Amino acid sequence: MLKSFLSVFVIFCSQTIFAQIVQELNPPGYIKSITFQGQTNESQLPILQLGQQLVLEFDALNGDEEDFYYKIEHFDYDWTPSQLMQTEFLNGIDNQRIRNYENSFNTLQIYSHYILRLPNSQTRGLKVSGNYMIEIFNDMDEMVFSRKFMIQENLANVGVSIKRSRDVKKVERMQSVDIVINSGSLQFNNPLQTVKTLIIQNNNLNTAIKNVPPQYTIGNDLIYKYTNETLFEGGNEYFYFENRDIRGANAAIQFIELHELYSNYLFTNVPRFNQPYTYNPDINGNFLITAIDADRPSIEADYAWMHFSLLLDELPPTQSVHVYGNFNNYAIENTTKMTFNSKKGIYEVPIILKQGFYNFKYVIVNNETGTLNESAVSGSYWQTENDYKVVVYYRDLGARYDRIIGIGQGSSVNISN
Repeated sequence: MLKSFLSVFVIFCSQTIFAQIVQELNPPGYIKSITFQGQTNESQLPILQLGQQLVLEFDALNGDEEDFYYKIEHFDYDWTPSQLMQTEFLNGIDNQRIRNYENSFNTLQIYSHYILRLPNSQTRGLKVSGNYMIEIFNDMDEMVFSRKFMIQENLANVGVSIKRSRDVKKVERMQSVDIVINSGSLQFNNPLQTVKTLIIQNNNLNTAIKNVPPQYTIGNDLIYKYTNETLFEGGNEYFYFENRDIRGANAAIQFIELHELYSNYLFTNVPRFNQPYTYNPDINGNFLITAIDADRPSIEADYAWMHFSLLLDELPPTQSVHVYGNFNNYAIENTTKMTFNSKKGIYEVPIILKQGFYNFKYVIVNNETGTLNESAVSGSYWQTENDYKVVVYYRDLGARYDRIIGIGQGSSVNISN
């Protein structure tokens, strides 16, 4: 009896560990400028069609030319490991060394630039759609960082429209996502259980809305027109800076100093939560590596210390202010935490970044719970231009993994009542 109990307990523990939700591992300080893009557009969250090429690039600032290796894992809708064996989702082998790298040229900061393309001669392709994660290891078999990506089959048609909130109490600051999913050539069986959705604002998985069921059906269409379930804060347009010319100040950079590296001091930003909305074109939190008079910015763009500052009263010890954006995958880290300068009455922090065009915002984090408030500094307005993606998953009755059968995209540029 005791042996039977222990066997059941071991099996239960194994299943519990196996079903853990995976999280992305943020890189150490010497890994910078991780760009993860698809075949046609650059994005920090690539969603590709089955068979398209995927490119991962990053810099190692230690100058050691060290070896890195990659592994690929497949996951279900909720980012728990799928039941598929590697041979069922991967054509070829992984755990291979990244062979394509170059050292920086004519830069003050020495770095090695790594490029991984999939498929390649060893990893010849991915066989099925769904959630994936690529994991980068060093030669000690220690994971350095990981990034999520998605593969879709483009079988269903996904219509996305952005509306103002139907709740009059939230109409001035919230945006609602309406969805229509047409099954196309598929026939949905029990869609309330087999169809799942993921709604993503500005490529930020941290704020994504998960697993909203269809509200009702009309023929082959699944309809989502909720009042509260698909609401996002509109937020505000991102702050930005551009330092393509690392030695020249522009509209966002106040002055420049040269020590071991260049230091670019940004103009002090002012909170906008109590100001009227003002349209300011942005790239929705993303960033682009670029440098003036450089044929190959990937190895010719230099690194600079960007000095951020925010005019804000000192917060209680339970709260902190962070610089927030896609430049580090929306991660809250010690390097993004701002400190209060009592003499100047501002929060400030230096962050080392590669030359380019960057979007960012300031968020307030509760140090006890880890929750963050994106609109506490910038405010939230229904007019704000945001990009939305809707990922549709389908697992037919008896299937062993969650397929991604369609992607829909929308922008609040065309927001309506």
